[in-house]
Amino acid sequence: MQALFLRKLKTNKVFRKIIDKIRLLSHKDRESYLLLYSILGFVPGNINIYRTAMTHSSSAHGGRKLGSNERLEFLGDAVLSSVTADFLYSKFRKEREGFLSKSRSNLVCRERLNQIALEVGLDRFVHSCGLPQQHNSNVYGNAFEALIGAIYIDKGYKHCRRFLLDNVFSRLGDIEEIAKSDKNYKSRLIEWSQKQHATVEFKVVHEEIRNDGAFFISEAVVNGEAYGRGEGFSKRESQQKAARQALEKIEAGSNK
Repeated sequence: MQALFLRKLKTNKVFRKIIDKIRLLSHKDRESYLLLYSILGFVPGNINIYRTAMTHSSSAHGGRKLGSNERLEFLGDAVLSSVTADFLYSKFRKEREGFLSKSRSNLVCRERLNQIALEVGLDRFVHSCGLPQQHNSNVYGNAFEALIGAIYIDKGYKHCRRFLLDNVFSRLGDIEEIAKSDKNYKSRLIEWSQKQHATVEFKVVHEEIRNDGAFFISEAVVNGEAYGRGEGFSKRESQQKAARQALEKIEAGSNK
């Protein structure tokens, strides 16, 4: 009877939270654990994986940057995509694949991830890892994806899903309105080119490695002519900006 009572007690959410707080306060590295707990909502099992998630390549050691969060970012991106697809599939039961794909891009676009990372306080932990404020606008969004990867390794898919439901989708407001918006300028330009029987390609015209990470300049080339130019700290960001400029040029030309 006593054993059964203890098992039930351990499954009680309130009891688990009390135990978690006792573990936090008694841990030798409690400051880091408390900070992470305030972001995650649960006690991390392996804090080192979260430290790696918050380490930008500019502050990692070694030529290959294996101590940085790039591998976790890769994993987190895949998990985030999977959870978002699951969420949208359940929410919009009558919509087609095209709508779901576009909605997923809108919900977890880089701009939105950067904003959410700051809202949950991820910048505090990135700074605590010795990374100064940078003009790389994607550093916190990348760290957020790496955090998802860390949660997946540490706690599994269910914890990732719960974390994203509580910290991403719950913060977005009108999901349907965001899902139907269209900020994927690259896709829009490609769709326009298909309707107009035009050719579109994206070229990286400049690439360099700076102290704060890689930097790219891309061009959106329509029928062999450069229509738009964009720069950013990832190829994707620079191409989106180039596509946006190209669409603005096309729209301005059609209004003449």
